[in-house]
Amino acid sequence: MLKLSNIKKDYITGSTKVEALKGVNLSFRKAEFVSVLGQSGCGKTTLLNIIGGLDKYSSGDLFINGVSTKHFKSRDWDNYRNHSVGFVFQSYNLIPHQSVLQNVELALSLSGVSRKERKRRAKEALEMVGLGDQLRKKPSEMSGGQMQRVAIARAIVNNPDIILADEPTGALDTETSVQVMEILKEISKERLVIMVTHNPELAEKYSTRIIRMLDGLVTSDSKPLTTEEMQEFEPKNEKPKNTKRQKMPSMSLFTSFSLSLKNLFTKKGRTILTSFAGSIGIIGIALIFAVSQGMTTYIDMVQEDTLASYPITLENQSMDISSLLETFIGTAHSGKNHEKDAVYQKSMVYDMLNALNSAETNKNDLKSFKTYLENQLADDIENPELKQAINGVSYTYDFDLLVYTENIDGSIIRSDSEELMQEVLLEHFGMDMTTIVDMGASSGMSKNMMPMGSMKLWQEMLSGKDGSLISPLIKDQYDMVYGSWPNDYNEIVLVLDKNNELDDMALYSLGLKTKEEIDKLTKAAIKQENIEYDNVSWSYEEICDREFRVILNSDCYTYDKKNKVYKDLRETKTGLKYLYDNGISLKVTGIIRPNEDAVSTMLTGSIAYTKDLTEFVVEKAHKSKAIKEQKSNKDTDIFTNLPFSENSTNLTDRQKQKEFKKYLNSLDKKEKAETYVKIKCVPKTEDVDKFVDDTIKDKKRKDIEEILLPVLSSQTGMSEKEIKEYLSSMKDKDLEDIYSTILEEQYKMQYAKGVMAQLAVMPEDMKATALDQEKSDYTVKECALYYDEVLEFSESSYDSNMRELGYVKLDTPSTINLYATTFEDKDIIEAAIKEYNNGVEELSKISYTDYVGIMMSSITTIINAITYVLIAFVAVSLIVSSIMIGVITLISVQERTKEIGILRAIGASKRNVSTMFNAETVIIGFTSGALGVIITYLLCIPINLILHKLTGIGNLNAILPLPVAIVLVIISVLLTMLSGLIPSRSAAKKDPVIALRTE
Repeated sequence: MLKLSNIKKDYITGSTKVEALKGVNLSFRKAEFVSVLGQSGCGKTTLLNIIGGLDKYSSGDLFINGVSTKHFKSRDWDNYRNHSVGFVFQSYNLIPHQSVLQNVELALSLSGVSRKERKRRAKEALEMVGLGDQLRKKPSEMSGGQMQRVAIARAIVNNPDIILADEPTGALDTETSVQVMEILKEISKERLVIMVTHNPELAEKYSTRIIRMLDGLVTSDSKPLTTEEMQEFEPKNEKPKNTKRQKMPSMSLFTSFSLSLKNLFTKKGRTILTSFAGSIGIIGIALIFAVSQGMTTYIDMVQEDTLASYPITLENQSMDISSLLETFIGTAHSGKNHEKDAVYQKSMVYDMLNALNSAETNKNDLKSFKTYLENQLADDIENPELKQAINGVSYTYDFDLLVYTENIDGSIIRSDSEELMQEVLLEHFGMDMTTIVDMGASSGMSKNMMPMGSMKLWQEMLSGKDGSLISPLIKDQYDMVYGSWPNDYNEIVLVLDKNNELDDMALYSLGLKTKEEIDKLTKAAIKQENIEYDNVSWSYEEICDREFRVILNSDCYTYDKKNKVYKDLRETKTGLKYLYDNGISLKVTGIIRPNEDAVSTMLTGSIAYTKDLTEFVVEKAHKSKAIKEQKSNKDTDIFTNLPFSENSTNLTDRQKQKEFKKYLNSLDKKEKAETYVKIKCVPKTEDVDKFVDDTIKDKKRKDIEEILLPVLSSQTGMSEKEIKEYLSSMKDKDLEDIYSTILEEQYKMQYAKGVMAQLAVMPEDMKATALDQEKSDYTVKECALYYDEVLEFSESSYDSNMRELGYVKLDTPSTINLYATTFEDKDIIEAAIKEYNNGVEELSKISYTDYVGIMMSSITTIINAITYVLIAFVAVSLIVSSIMIGVITLISVQERTKEIGILRAIGASKRNVSTMFNAETVIIGFTSGALGVIITYLLCIPINLILHKLTGIGNLNAILPLPVAIVLVIISVLLTMLSGLIPSRSAAKKDPVIALRTE
């Protein structure tokens, strides 16, 4: 039962107040046909909207089945409209893009009825109103009477308690009106039907009760409830518990998407254009990512291929340049905060020198690491991953492999392009390889990265993990074009390039070109003259017949008994011929060439040998007489018979006295005589100081400048005018210091000249005897002075001599190269190095060089940076398209305002309305994303053709991975959904009464 208790409704617009209802008191039976009559504007429709829950009363109360609605929330009204009320409107209010059946089903969808049950009940309702054969038609294909019957079917399909009909016959002809009234009369037998109408005839004929209204008040009621009927109705002031037992109406996502999709299909042109506009940003980002991904994939592939050529390198000496560069780039830093009112000091010299000091070369203990590495590789159980990750290990040692061959002109030459380059640079440019190496070292470059670092002709090949002489990596990169791979220590292979060519320096080193031919090429290059090369070739057999011989470094030196030093036999042609004839013969067994699929190759030299040759030469060198002699005399240079200066660096005066007397006792008669003269030529320090002081004290500044003028002019080559300006700018003390130094040197020279003249007539025996008599009287201070002034020292050192002799230990390599196949394997190797460093002291930690990382990481970083910048630019178009979609969604909201009112009238909640428009933006977003991805895949085809044409790289392709494509579609959906939040929210807030009136 329905009861209205003193219902009032006021409409306030600004300061104007309109009373639509002025206190209506009505009660309705559960089943009757009530007609409400009255003039336009008397409040009939307002009353109907309040009863239907579309509009809220200003005061009073509305009781539904005895329950007050004062405490109803929005969801309670939605539930009430969906389950208890059915609306029949004068203008039908059908959703145009839905079929007849779907329009009727809509209320059931909100009730959560299953699809099968929904269709059954909707068909029954349509059959009840005589439209069982019109299920698939759209409202636009039906007459007014048919559409009104569809509206009635929609109203009764959910089996509501109340049917509210607002002017149901107002837009119909008489015949159709009668049909509609008959249907309503039949419905009123089981439920309450309240109809608002202007037609009193129809009301009198079909209604069981007529209520008349005027100016917001009920003026008459033909059949009000009796006292007994009123007593049955007992209002209860409580919250609507009964409604909670019913399932709250809620539109499913499927229904929301279905409504939105069908609405979009009604505007195909706009939908397609909107989706395409939204896809432009996705296309831009997708194409940028595809090209970037293709480049990154290509770089990764190149990195994988170059890992064999650029292994992880551990050198016995390394320098961390990064911190040094940071210091120099930073230049200087301010020491303290201060006002900007004067000139202040900031630190620069200290920072630079401190950085240089901190960046000094660090030594790696490769001996210990080699032991650790070999133990790890030998233990399959403890670290199987490392053994699997390392594809090869090579050790290099700090000695030159001396290989000689006979040139075609008959001379014996060193088979080494570095030595040839040394000669060319020295002869034509006035500099040598040492200068270039020093330049590279000063810039922090490793030997492998220095200019001409790849000019080494002879190179050791990587051995296999299983102990084989040749690693499978080498065999994978190179094809054997003639002969076979080495099987013994004295077998070698020649390495050609992909065109079967060798450069002219390599040909000279192989003995196939003369020095005169190289000089001719060099001079032509200096003069910038064009030169024509002869098309000369050599058969494989000729190359393999070439003879090469290894001469041990230590065998080059033989003992000279007369001078008590070791002399280099290579200084004479005869000596070199003797060494060559007795050298270790090498045989060329094969000729190899990089295969066509190799992106990068491991060997940079032109002749490759095995590790067995290295080990053979090292072990044989240990038996050398020269090496044994130098090892037994670590303080004396066997090449000069002089002591090493490195041993005298930090000696005290007492230690110098001891060393000097030891030196005197080792001399023969002739050497004693020569040493006696040298000692006597050293003036006493006191005498030198007295001479300098006496000479300076009487000199004026002008006199000193006149004396220094010709001396400094001859020494510096500057003009007298420039010297005068320079001297005049000096302080007095600085001027005296320069003059004192010159006087000191002059005095020593004159003193020595006089002593040598006096002792020239003295016999050798007397000089030797005089030294023996006087040496015991030398004081500690005098011995220290004579040690510094008389003794001669070798310019070499013990270590450099041992290197010259080719002495190395196999357990102490100068470089360790660790080869990996993949970057994952490289990471495992780096982790093993880190683990080793964690277990040793700070000074024993190993630093290493990752050449691939150095070369390629910056390229990847640059590509990523460019990609991000381009994506940022293209993202602007995404934002613009999102805003556009938001505007279009807002327009859609305006176009579908009546549909919003219809949905709210049949029980759809605000959230349902919002979800419906969100579904529309999601559909557009998905369409835009999918369209963008599909277009990108199509555009990748011509882009790849262009990339291949421009770069010449066949495996450089723009690639859009499927996961990225999916992510881009999701991003498109999210952006469009975000852009539609405000329009969907505004749609949800629309007043259903106003929405229903919108055309």
